[in-house]
Amino acid sequence: MKTEGPGKPAARPAEATGRAARTHRAAEQRLSGIAVSPGIVIGQIHDTTQAPAEVPRRSVTDDRVEAERTRLTDAAAFSRKQVSKLKTRLSVLPEEAQEELEPLLDAYILMLGNSRLLRGARKRIGDELLSAETAVQDEAEAIAALILAAKDDDKAGLNRRAGEVREIARRLVRNLTATPFRSLKGVPAGAILISDELTPADAALLEPGRVAAVATEEGGADGHTAIMLRALGIPAVLGCPGLTTAARRGDQAVLDGGAGRITLHPGAEALAAAKEGLAAQAKERARLGKLRRLPAETTDGQQVELQANLEIPAELPLIANAGAQGIGLLRTEFLFMNREDLPDEDAQVEAYRRIVEAMGQDPVTIRVLDWGGEKDMEALAQGVPVPTGPNPALGLRGIRLLLKKPELLEEQFAAILRVAHLGNVRILLPMVTVPKEVAQAREIYERVARRLRRRGETLPEKLPPLGAMIETPGAALAADAIALEADFFAIGTNDLAMYTLAVDRAEIDVAHLYDPLHPAVLRLMQFATEAALRLRMPVSVCGEMAGNPKLVPLLLGLGLRSLSMNASSIPRVKQAVRSLDIDDCARFARRVMEQSDPARIAQLVERFGRKAD
Repeated sequence: MKTEGPGKPAARPAEATGRAARTHRAAEQRLSGIAVSPGIVIGQIHDTTQAPAEVPRRSVTDDRVEAERTRLTDAAAFSRKQVSKLKTRLSVLPEEAQEELEPLLDAYILMLGNSRLLRGARKRIGDELLSAETAVQDEAEAIAALILAAKDDDKAGLNRRAGEVREIARRLVRNLTATPFRSLKGVPAGAILISDELTPADAALLEPGRVAAVATEEGGADGHTAIMLRALGIPAVLGCPGLTTAARRGDQAVLDGGAGRITLHPGAEALAAAKEGLAAQAKERARLGKLRRLPAETTDGQQVELQANLEIPAELPLIANAGAQGIGLLRTEFLFMNREDLPDEDAQVEAYRRIVEAMGQDPVTIRVLDWGGEKDMEALAQGVPVPTGPNPALGLRGIRLLLKKPELLEEQFAAILRVAHLGNVRILLPMVTVPKEVAQAREIYERVARRLRRRGETLPEKLPPLGAMIETPGAALAADAIALEADFFAIGTNDLAMYTLAVDRAEIDVAHLYDPLHPAVLRLMQFATEAALRLRMPVSVCGEMAGNPKLVPLLLGLGLRSLSMNASSIPRVKQAVRSLDIDDCARFARRVMEQSDPARIAQLVERFGRKAD
């Protein structure tokens, strides 16, 4: 018998494996990584592996060049189809996750078109006689190297951009080699999911109600995956070396997303500490839950209306649990997505009826169809002008498209009016830029109402208010005139910042310039708010800024008293409201509006937030 060391017999393979497994199960092991998304979870490990795409460097002969280019074209088309299908999943994700992933998927689709990556790969196939897979990998690495070599202080942004190119290259290579993608099916409820890495596309497929936590060997706090996991509210630790070697499926583990730590085979002490942490989490949730029954009122008695944005009807229970005072923005695009035909008036009536009845007498602000720019709706592709050209976001979209195709607007107005008597309904027009657009829409609105009355439909005696979204610099600067035509304003800070700063967050080269605290954005918000207040007209904010507790003092100081946000943000925003004094907020806002440097504004906001805490 073979020996290991002096006089020691070698263990047979089966015995060695069994002993190693027993040791592995028994020993507590702590692994450290990057804290990405807070939360403590006790659960069992579920590992998910992705077979690597084996791509040995391969050359081709002259007569294979066109065939390789055809393979590349087909793989790009198939990859675009995969990414487009993934986009249809967005409507079931929380709003923050959609805001993060949608621009990224749009960037992926652009890179899978006539992009530098594909042009360069095609050229390498011909010039260097490389296979499609090899050409893609070489070109992606060359582009990534150029990005990382750029002189830019935003190193995290450079790493993200390089990672995006490499991710598209990996997708192309997997499709070229018919290598399966990672499967997230069959993950047991309450599992801690581990893997070598998790792409943003993988993260989009996670079910927060099933996956309790995530840990990976690769990744960082600033990447798209990290942002997605935070948006989904899934506790996570990324960049954890040795994780997949140490952990086995079925192992018990404790993950602490706030501390950036995962403990495998936790002992009694580690489990006790984790249970204390879970109790503290539950206590914090209960504390925030108690706010549900308390008014959103400042310390000096000023009432603030906190409403929820609604993407799809399935979010209604979340709105009820959050204690929202109504729906400040109901996006109706869900009715038109993932279908081949347009919903008729009756189908729309049923959808709105369920939502309005569920909200009782709480207000429901329904925004009519906002199609154009980044939105992809197959049902509208037939007979409706498709936004094309170099920048669809500046073309036929929002109210412009609806006035061009008034039958769409008429049918939607009719459906909303037919349910308006069931609750407290308001109607919102998207992407208004001039007063005439509101006036034209109102003519259609009143004409539809007269027709419905003649038809014998039950309508409220007074028609629901008709409001305008303020989401372009033109609308903000013309707010005085638009206020004479509209019944209320809703300031959409996401698009307002985009149009003001000429920054598309889907464009990887400029995304880091997007900043809603830029003084130009804040001045436009102030101008629009003051225009509404002068006429004593309701005005609200329904962009991402509304759901950020740190920005509440600034918004209140600017005169805003109505905020609409993701339902999950309401408890913390309410907590912030209840700690503030309006006079303090007004003084703070005046100081902010004197600044010209966005970094200085961010510093002041952070400092005031700590003081309020």
